Amino acid sequence: MDIFVTGATGFVGSAVVRELVAAGHRVVGLTRSEEGAQALLAAGAQPHAGSLEDFASLERGVQQADSVIHLGFNHNFANFVQNCENDRAVIGFMSNLLVGSQRPLLVTSGTNVVQAAPGQMGTEQDPIMSSALHPRAATEEAIAAARAQGVNVSAVRLPQVHNQDKHGLISYMVPGALKAGYCAYLEDGQNRWPAAHISDVAELYRLVLEKGQPGANYHAVGEEGVSQFEIAAALGRRLQLPVKSLTKEEAPAYFEWLTPLISHDAASSSAITRRLLGWQPQGLGLIADLG
Repeated sequence: MDIFVTGATGFVGSAVVRELVAAGHRVVGLTRSEEGAQALLAAGAQPHAGSLEDFASLERGVQQADSVIHLGFNHNFANFVQNCENDRAVIGFMSNLLVGSQRPLLVTSGTNVVQAAPGQMGTEQDPIMSSALHPRAATEEAIAAARAQGVNVSAVRLPQVHNQDKHGLISYMVPGALKAGYCAYLEDGQNRWPAAHISDVAELYRLVLEKGQPGANYHAVGEEGVSQFEIAAALGRRLQLPVKSLTKEEAPAYFEWLTPLISHDAASSSAITRRLLGWQPQGLGLIADLG
């Protein structure tokens, strides 16, 4: 299968490219730099010069592919709302190119936009928040618009994806902890984040491509919910810093832009995904990797 991948040189994207190449697929990866091109060649993929802002390069990539995996996203959180709207535009553009075909489009979203019932874990079938409440939901709204056009689009929702070097949003907590001199959690620390090892996430993208059902949602969740207390305690051990609880009033000064995410219990299930695809995560857990 010829697969066009955006975000092909990123943390998740590079792992997905390696997984697809190892499975015998022909991968073309979007890259804006010579360094990225060399990394793709070393992984056995073909570089495709361009960017998410260059729609002409996106069109060339999509038109030559049997399927498309969209992993690219600008993670500059200072411009988070605009970046989410830019993602909506990119998905809309690629979707328009795929109307009338059954070529799959796999779009990357996040489990934290799922609107679960109170006290329940988010599932693949739960409704999605409005982008007015959570900007990242713009991606899901673009997916819904593409489905309404008849595009064969699936959502792959990511939790905190980790290995021994990177740990999703948790990596952004480290500078603040070092500056403050302690690792913190909110109130009783029982708000939870789902997580998955990068190797398991890469395998899931391949399985969705090879075995997925048109129009389905998939959760790349290996651990349904790791508590903020567990995360803070693991960081404290690794950084050799004390750990303390913060009140809701104290939290914004410490967590800054992460505060709304820290305040949300975002535990998520992947039971439907596992049943549909036979996916069985095997990678290290989040706390082990933080160690």
